[in-house]
Amino acid sequence: MQKGEFVYEGKAKRIYRTETPGVFWMEFKDDATAQNGLKRGTIGDKGVVNTEVTRRVLQHLAKSGVPTHLREQVGERDLLVDGLEMLKLEVVMRNVAAGSLVKRLGIEEGRTFPQGIVELYLKDDDLGDPLINDDHALAMNLATAAELEHVKDLGRKINILLKEYFLAADLILVDFKLEFGRRGGEIVLGDEVTPDTCRLWDRETRKKLDKDRFRQDLGGVEEAYQEVLRRLVAAHA
Repeated sequence: MQKGEFVYEGKAKRIYRTETPGVFWMEFKDDATAQNGLKRGTIGDKGVVNTEVTRRVLQHLAKSGVPTHLREQVGERDLLVDGLEMLKLEVVMRNVAAGSLVKRLGIEEGRTFPQGIVELYLKDDDLGDPLINDDHALAMNLATAAELEHVKDLGRKINILLKEYFLAADLILVDFKLEFGRRGGEIVLGDEVTPDTCRLWDRETRKKLDKDRFRQDLGGVEEAYQEVLRRLVAAHA
């Protein structure tokens, strides 16, 4: 399989066509952004780490019955994936209070929720990816009512699977973002699952091992990403 025509470049990835219709080449970059693109930089070998973490996580989810767009890894920062008709939604699962939820609701960072909280966001960089509810999504024709219930149910299932998966590596899955798309008549998990899209804390010390180290200028960003991958490899050899 060869990388073909360039299709799209996002904040963290480039997408190319391949010679096989419906199959795309996803290349992970080292670029990093925060604060809706106002803060920019690079994280050394982030693309390499995120490729490997995404492959491992999506393969784990697929074995548990979650349909994903992943086909195979073809390079240290390259995945082959199925093309999806992406829903213009971000599904965020929250297990521990952090980030924007703390600011919005005045909840102290670190408060654990007995059951995961599901949030929906409109995927629109120009609007800052605002929080929306089911009625907004339906009014804007972002998904059908059945699709909304399905992606939320999938989010809950994925949350249970990934909390266990990361905890085996002594990592607390604080929260994470998911994106879904249509593949024929099926709703499929797309995009990535990485320290860019998840908040991950050390199980004992609660040290942040994710993109918050870049967002908050905490230092040790590259080391944190590498540590996440190292732990996952050791826990799930």
